[in-house]
Amino acid sequence: MKMVNSFNLKRAAAGIKRIKLDGLRWRVFDAKGQILGRLASQIATVVMGKDKPTYTPNRDDGDMCIVLNAKDIAVTGRKLTDKVYYWHTGYVGHLKQRTLKDQMAKDPTDVIRKAILRMIPKNNLRDDRDRKLRIFPGSEHPFGDRPLEPYVMPPRTVREMRPRARRAMIRAQKRQSSNKRMLSSDRMLRK
Repeated sequence: MKMVNSFNLKRAAAGIKRIKLDGLRWRVFDAKGQILGRLASQIATVVMGKDKPTYTPNRDDGDMCIVLNAKDIAVTGRKLTDKVYYWHTGYVGHLKQRTLKDQMAKDPTDVIRKAILRMIPKNNLRDDRDRKLRIFPGSEHPFGDRPLEPYVMPPRTVREMRPRARRAMIRAQKRQSSNKRMLSSDRMLRK
């Protein structure tokens, strides 16, 4: 296990030589407990450089992104069993599929990578942006010597209730208040 882990860390640091690193910030995302799509959209914004005032669609100004704890990502609803990844082997009738739960067991980093890459435009800059993305299943990474900046996810405003539940609660309160009025009017008539 240690040998495989050190191999992955060496492999993660290997492609850095092809990236022009001067002027880039190193942003660290902690995926522990984060919702997959919300995290992926924030990372895609940083990788493309859309968070900078100098953003231009035809230039790659994005920062290096390090994603930690990929195995602890969260999804909402029934996506673990209902979301399916498809791929074709190249032979007739060889359409393969794997659920999100199986993919997380096999390679959790691939789930986040696919979510991010599908949010990035499909153009010539895509491969360069993909090189700036480093995803690790655990919390250890080989970039401890770099000036890392932890990324703080923007606060999420959660509605108090879903509209249908809220309407049902308002109806129940109206019924209670009308029942109280009827009871009070009955008491007054009995006196």
